[in-house]
Amino acid sequence: MAPADQQHVQWMGLALAEARRALATGDVPIGAVVIGPDGGVLGSGRNEREAHGDPTAHAEVVAIRQAAARLRELSVLDGGSGGGWRLADCTLVVTLEPCAMCAGAIVLARIPRVVFGAWDEKAGAAGSVFDVLRERRLNHWVEVYAGIEEAECAGLLRDFFAGHRDG
Repeated sequence: MAPADQQHVQWMGLALAEARRALATGDVPIGAVVIGPDGGVLGSGRNEREAHGDPTAHAEVVAIRQAAARLRELSVLDGGSGGGWRLADCTLVVTLEPCAMCAGAIVLARIPRVVFGAWDEKAGAAGSVFDVLRERRLNHWVEVYAGIEEAECAGLLRDFFAGHRDG
């Protein structure tokens, strides 16, 4: 794991804001943002599985789809074909360690850096249960920054699940 910097903390604040928006639809409060090479937000997402009845609507996948669409738009505006989908030189920031599905999407999108908050000891695929992001047999490897604003990220999830157990 690489050491974090202050920029990661700021970006995690954006991901946490997305996570809180998931509460309005009863979704698990996980949020993500894709930061472009210029430091601006290319895509953002929050869990929307309950909102859309879509088991693949994890925060990371929603943010990656949005970022890829934005890159296509920017390419067309710059006179390109709009066919680019690789998120090279981008950073994905997410409040919870990505699962295997999301880790696979990260690898396939060619995202070089992932910053995450809380560890997922049951389904994490960035070092806890699996380590898909740094699997040497794959064609792309990801630099991982873990535990950024971990207490706040974990607390949001803990409060959500405590509320569901009590209710």
